[in-house]
Amino acid sequence: MTEEYAVVVVGGGAAGLSAALVLGRARHRTLVVDAGEPRNAPAAHMQGYLTRDGMPPAEFLAKGREEITRYGVELVRDRVVEVRNGDGDFTAVLAGGRTVRARRLVVATGLRDELPAVAGVAERFGRDVLHCPFCHGWEVRDRPFGVLATGPASAHQALMVSQWSKDVRFFLHTVAEEELSDEDLRRLAAAGVEVVPGEVAGLVVEDDRLTGVRLADGTAHTRSVLFLAPRAVPQTGLLESLGAELHETPFGAYPVVDPSGLTTVPGVWAAGNAIGFAEQVVHAASGGYRAASAIVGDLLMTDLDATARV
Repeated sequence: MTEEYAVVVVGGGAAGLSAALVLGRARHRTLVVDAGEPRNAPAAHMQGYLTRDGMPPAEFLAKGREEITRYGVELVRDRVVEVRNGDGDFTAVLAGGRTVRARRLVVATGLRDELPAVAGVAERFGRDVLHCPFCHGWEVRDRPFGVLATGPASAHQALMVSQWSKDVRFFLHTVAEEELSDEDLRRLAAAGVEVVPGEVAGLVVEDDRLTGVRLADGTAHTRSVLFLAPRAVPQTGLLESLGAELHETPFGAYPVVDPSGLTTVPGVWAAGNAIGFAEQVVHAASGGYRAASAIVGDLLMTDLDATARV
């Protein structure tokens, strides 16, 4: 049998749980479908979230799951494999075989990080191989930094991390120095960032700590932190299947949304990294709240209008 909900939230990260909390408190029967693959799982702590600074991501999510259950929200560990747009509602098919119907959808499926194929990077990602100085810069401040170029735009990352350390080496890896703009080169020099040409072959690790970056020519540079920019892969499959309009960005294609997160498909909202690669945990939680509050108003006005026509 198909179960009926007011809202199905696809994704149980900060955005999805925040939306579910608001919806539950508004007395809407809500289901959260969580595949259990949070983007920040490799990180030991999350930073920059007021009152939650330094909290482990797993603890943050566990607390969120506990809070939503107080308001009758149901959470299931599963994956939505198909969504069909009906006449004023949506039918979601779960991998476990369950089928549910909802009047509104919140898609908070986030994105997936693809790391460069450099030996040692994947194993140390979230520890001393990092991507966001706002997330981790304070904790590794004043150490010898490396920045691995994944494209010419990585020059911006090398400049940004110089706020947290004055010992920064920018490893061009597969990027030619000629690909950097004159403005980038001037700023790198002004920031004291050393530009190191040559492909990176791997990392030097001693006693389970990053101690260096090794080039293909055998040269090793002593470093204790390596920043890089993973390739962001938006998880937009469900939105695309519903016909949501996407817009291209330098970091992938994301849904076109209004300020509340409403997509171009009536009744479907998106939040968190489902709408952009730069959404931090605090932004994601805020986006989930905005989407849910808009849905509460939308459902109320829809029902009132239906009553007024009777």
